[in-house]
Amino acid sequence: SENSLESVVSIGNICRSPIAEAVFRKLVTDEKLEHKWRTDSAAVSDWNVGRSPDSRALSCLRNHGIETAHKARQITKEDFQTFDHILCMDESNLRDLNRKSNQVKDCKAKIELLGTYDPQKQLIIEDPYYGNEKDFETVYEQCLRCCKAFLEKYH
Repeated sequence: SENSLESVVSIGNICRSPIAEAVFRKLVTDEKLEHKWRTDSAAVSDWNVGRSPDSRALSCLRNHGIETAHKARQITKEDFQTFDHILCMDESNLRDLNRKSNQVKDCKAKIELLGTYDPQKQLIIEDPYYGNEKDFETVYEQCLRCCKAFLEKYH
C-alpha cells in the first residue's frame, strides 16, 4: 500500500511536537511499520529553528525509553503538498495551518488536531513550556493515547 505520511506541528517545535513525533516513530517501529510511515515534526513559527527539543521534553522521552535527534524546523509549503496528515496541538496552530494551507496550490494534507484521536477526549494538548516535569508527562501521555488511536485508524 502507498506510504502514509504524518507530520506533527506546534508553535515552536521544541516541546509538544517533538514528543509526539518521537512517540509515533516508536509506535511505528514497534509495529514494524517503518516502511509505511514518514514522520516529522515542525513549527508554525521560526523562533527555534535548528534548536534541539527542550531538555525537559528530552528527559521525559528518555524516562520512557525513547531517544530523538530532532532539530526544530518551520513548516514549509512542500509539507502541505507531501504529507497526508498534519496533526497539530491546539486551536491557534489549527488556525495558522489552515491559513497557510490556503496559500498552497495543491495542498493534500488533512489538517487536524492530534487530540481528535484521544480516547479520553482531551482535544487540546497544552504547551508545557512554562510548566514543570509533570506537565511534560501529561503531554507524553496525551500524545501516546492519540498516536496509538491514530495509528490504529490508518494502519
